[in-house]
Amino acid sequence: MMKFFMMMMFMMFICFKKKMFWMVQFMFMFMMVMFMNMTIMIENFCNLSYMLGCDMISYGLILLSIWITFLMIMASEKLYKNKFYDNFFLFNIILLMIMLYLTFSVMNLFLFYFFFESSLIPTLMLIIGWGYQPERIQAGMYLLFYTLFASLPLLMGIFFIYKEMNYMMMYMLKFYDYNLLLLYLCLILAFLVKMPMYFVHLWLPKAHVEAPISGSMILAAIMLKLGGYGLLRIMIILQKINLSMGFIWVVISLVGGFYISLKCFCQIDMKSLIAYSSIAHMSIVIGGIMTMNYWGYLGSYILMIGHGLCSSGMFCLSNINYERLNSRSLFLNKGLMNFMPSMSLWWFLLMSSNMAAPPSLNLMGEISLINSLISWSWLSMIMLMSISFFSAGYSLYLYSYTQHGKYNMGIYSFYSGTSREYLMLMLHWMPLNILILKIDYSMIWF
Repeated sequence: MMKFFMMMMFMMFICFKKKMFWMVQFMFMFMMVMFMNMTIMIENFCNLSYMLGCDMISYGLILLSIWITFLMIMASEKLYKNKFYDNFFLFNIILLMIMLYLTFSVMNLFLFYFFFESSLIPTLMLIIGWGYQPERIQAGMYLLFYTLFASLPLLMGIFFIYKEMNYMMMYMLKFYDYNLLLLYLCLILAFLVKMPMYFVHLWLPKAHVEAPISGSMILAAIMLKLGGYGLLRIMIILQKINLSMGFIWVVISLVGGFYISLKCFCQIDMKSLIAYSSIAHMSIVIGGIMTMNYWGYLGSYILMIGHGLCSSGMFCLSNINYERLNSRSLFLNKGLMNFMPSMSLWWFLLMSSNMAAPPSLNLMGEISLINSLISWSWLSMIMLMSISFFSAGYSLYLYSYTQHGKYNMGIYSFYSGTSREYLMLMLHWMPLNILILKIDYSMIWF
C-alpha cells in the first residue's frame, strides 16, 4: 500500500514543471493499472502494514478515487488551455488524492478521522479557487461548517473508544459492542452529514453549483462515499444500539429521499438537479446500512460505486453544455439534439443508468437495497416505489428538457463534441455497465 502513497508524493514534484498536465493524467492511469493488478482477499484485510491495509471495501473505493481523479484532469482541459493556474490545480488534485487514498486505507481510527477531515481542504481550495460565481465563498463556508461541526463529536467518540479499549485499530473493533446512546450519536452524525442525509443536506447543492467541473466530480463521486465508508466501518461496534435506534435514520432518509425526488422537478439549474438526485440515491444507501443486514451492506457498497461513476458522468455532460452556452439553465439548454446528436446518445445512456436501468451497477445496488429494506419492514415499500418511480421521472425530465424542444436562437457560435469529451463519457459509462459482469467480487463475501 505504501508504494502508491510514495508514487503520489513524488508526483507532486512533476506538477510544477511546464507542460506536465497530460503527463500527470497518464501517471494516474498507470497507477490505476498497477492498483488493479494488486492481489486482494475478498473476505479479509490484506497488504497489511503497521498503518495501512486494504480489504474489499477499501479496494473498490480507492480504485474509484484514482479513476475519477484521472477523469477530472481530462475534464479540466479548459484550465490548461487558458493557463489558469493549471500547475497549482494539479498540485491540489494530487494532494486530494493522497488524502482520499489514506482515508480509505488507514487502519487506525484516529488517522481515519484525520484524513477524513483533511480531504476537505483541497476540495475547499478547488471550489474557492476555480469556481464560477462569487457565491462560491458562501458555498465553501457551508461545506466547511456543516462538516466540521458534525465531525467534532466524532473525534470525542474516537477518543472515548481509545480510553475504553486502549487501541484504535479498525480490525479489532469487532470484539466490542457499545450500547451507549451518546457515543452512538457522536460517531454516526459526522458520516450522516457527509452522505448527506436529508435535513443536513443543504451544503451539497450549494457546493455543487458553485464548484468547477473537477470539484463537482470529486464531490459527487468520492466525498459522498466517505460517509458511507465510515458508517460501514463503525457500525460494527454499534450493532446493539442500532437495533433500537436505526429505524429513525431509515425513516428520515426514505421520507427525505421521496421529498428530494419531488424537489428535483422544481430545479432550473442542471447541476442543481443532478446534485439533488445524488441526495435521493444516497438516502437509500443510508437506509440499507441502517437495516444492518447482508443485502443492505452489499447493496450500499455497490450503489456507492455505481453512483460515483454515474453522477460524475452527468456532471461532465452538464459541463460540456456549459462550456458551449455559458449557462446551466434548463430554459436555455434546449433542443441540443439539433446541435450535438451524438452527445444526445451519451445523455441517454447516463440518464438510463441514473434511473437504474440494466445492465448498470445502480440496478444491482438498488435491487439489493430494496430487498434489504423490505425484509426490514414491508411498509418501506411505499417510499421505495415512489423514490424509484420519481428517479426515472426526473432523469427523463432532464433528458427531454435538454435534448428536445425548440432550440435557443441566441446560440450563434457553437461547436460539436470533441474526441476528448466522448472518451471521457465512455470512461464513465463503460465501467458502470461492464462491472456487473464481475459482480461476484462485490456480492459474495464470506
